[in-house]
Amino acid sequence: MATFSRPDSALLSGAVIDVNELVALRAAHGSRLILLDASVPPVVPGYESLNSASADASWQIIPGARRFDYDTRVCDPDASLPHMMPTPERFEREARSLGINNDSIIVTYDDVGLYASPRAWWMFCAMGHRNVAVLDGGLRAWIAAGQDTESVGADWRAGKTANAESYAAGDYTARPMPAAFVDSTEVANALTANNARVLDARSTARFNAEAPEPRPGVRGGHMPGAISFPFPRVLNGGTLKPRAELVDEFATVASATDRLVTSCGSGLTACVLTLGAAVAGYDSLSVYDGSWADWGSDLSLPVES
Repeated sequence: MATFSRPDSALLSGAVIDVNELVALRAAHGSRLILLDASVPPVVPGYESLNSASADASWQIIPGARRFDYDTRVCDPDASLPHMMPTPERFEREARSLGINNDSIIVTYDDVGLYASPRAWWMFCAMGHRNVAVLDGGLRAWIAAGQDTESVGADWRAGKTANAESYAAGDYTARPMPAAFVDSTEVANALTANNARVLDARSTARFNAEAPEPRPGVRGGHMPGAISFPFPRVLNGGTLKPRAELVDEFATVASATDRLVTSCGSGLTACVLTLGAAVAGYDSLSVYDGSWADWGSDLSLPVES
């Protein structure tokens, strides 16, 4: 069972920070602060990227941000499922290549608002890094606050620096947290446990097999015993709801001491729910890494609609 480790309050106010807090962190901590752009093309209707999908178009970023690409680099290259969590050794190597140190203060963001960045946040939490947070509202909030952006190209988006040179290697050490990411066997156990709840972040229509699954070969429906909890329930558009509202939202499906296992289509928006649960005060948190792409394609696993 994974226990969420809260950030050092002397450095970060919590798992989510706003633009003003980020500006203050940059001024106070300089190079110790590592800003990671974890943007991915959205596949959920109503959640559009600020950046063009065209390969030859420039990409707007917060100045100084580094590319955290969990689709092609910080992932398991041998997995058949998308962006699966890599081994601790691979994660450590990729983090060091980004110049990340053990004492780094990490802030993740994306260009939708609050969509892909919680996945990067939870990956660092899963590797035992305490001082990591998500920028509430992401790039949209940064721009809305009148802050400057920087234009980068295809090399940067492919995980390279803007000038195609390497960052100075960091000394980051991965310290894996047990069960931060779980497989279908652990999810099946959680589905029947009295003190656990499995929350499905997909839309209600997909949960009920009333809308098609976007991946070929994946059945519609849901895991028996799972609870439909679409990830927009924890959001006000592109920002996280206030803590009091999150407490009320999660109280409708779980007690304050329950273990929460989150799932979605491929392990991305499940992390939005995990972020919301962490802010609401839940400590025992897990993400089903393969999520419905795994469960729905495995004919040995039961499905309801």
